[in-house]
Amino acid sequence: MSAPVLLGLGWAALATGFSGVALARLLRMRRGTRPEPSVEARGTRPSVLLLRPVDAPTPRELENLALPISYAGTLEQVVVSPYRPRLAPDVRWLPSDPLTPNRKVGHLLYALEVLPTEGRVVLAVDADVAVTGALVEGLVAPLVRGAALSTAAPTPVDVRDGAGRAMAGLLRYTHHSFLALHVMSAGAKSVCGKALGLSPVAMESLKSLADHIGEDLELSKRLHALGLDVALSDAPAVVPLGDIGAWEVPLSRFTRWMRVLASHRPALYPTVPLLFTPTVPLVVLAALLGSPVLAAAVVSLVIVRALLALRLAVLGAPRVEGLRDAGLGRALTDWLLGESLLLTAFIVSLGRQGLVTWRGRTYALLPGGRMVRVAPELTGGPG
Repeated sequence: MSAPVLLGLGWAALATGFSGVALARLLRMRRGTRPEPSVEARGTRPSVLLLRPVDAPTPRELENLALPISYAGTLEQVVVSPYRPRLAPDVRWLPSDPLTPNRKVGHLLYALEVLPTEGRVVLAVDADVAVTGALVEGLVAPLVRGAALSTAAPTPVDVRDGAGRAMAGLLRYTHHSFLALHVMSAGAKSVCGKALGLSPVAMESLKSLADHIGEDLELSKRLHALGLDVALSDAPAVVPLGDIGAWEVPLSRFTRWMRVLASHRPALYPTVPLLFTPTVPLVVLAALLGSPVLAAAVVSLVIVRALLALRLAVLGAPRVEGLRDAGLGRALTDWLLGESLLLTAFIVSLGRQGLVTWRGRTYALLPGGRMVRVAPELTGGPG
């Protein structure tokens, strides 16, 4: 047996084992099975301050901000933005125009400085998330139980084109789903900053992250170092996509994410092609080498990955009234689109390593994801 075949077999076995462990853990996971609270319990729901940081909301984001939220307790929703969008009567606008490199963190820090938080649970949810009462409950409950930070798995819905299917496939049906990342995380938990529940210690830690990209990863890392818990919400963060159009949109987003990962957790960066996106390279390798043994190993990997996609589709299915989500059949195809998107983003991220262009500005990434502005004349980047 040749060396390339042996290497391929080892790679396939490693990736299949990684997927098999994730599948086994996800099979033990039960989501959305908490009993409906009694009338008495509903009366004791904590008061919630829901912060929605956004610079210039799109029409879809304005629709999200106008959605009614059926939370049994007291809830104040505040849009933190430099511009006053047209909002529902019960949604408050807080003008904010921070000078920090990470404007989202800047918005949050300003809101936490000027708004009363005593006696309230603080949530921070991006404007592209359609907030439901279930999401609020899912983020609040872990904090009440003592978690330092709660997060929700982003779940794209209303997908209408190929680019959207690839993004949804990646975030819902592959190892990059935050459900899979959560059960496989060693050390600091993987966190998505789209929907967070912040304890007082998390809010305090956020103060030093205004010049960081990937503040969610760094926040999780710091809380873990303090021995504090990061919990996953029972409800997903539903993100309606609609028509994305250009493939450049998801590709640039995940390319930036790959560079952030290399800055925050460099030891995990090489695992992207090895464990998270091995299917296409191994299929190509098996076809080129013509080895029946390697082909059988790759078929086994594909079967386990397809089963993983189906399990993630069941666990992550959003239960939102009036929302018609894609069926299980979509999971069997779109997981491969998602893997291909992430693999392409990884390859692109190898160029200009340590640099990201974010919100029209170019930054050098230091360890931990700290951003340092790079002069345009030195990079050829946008001014």
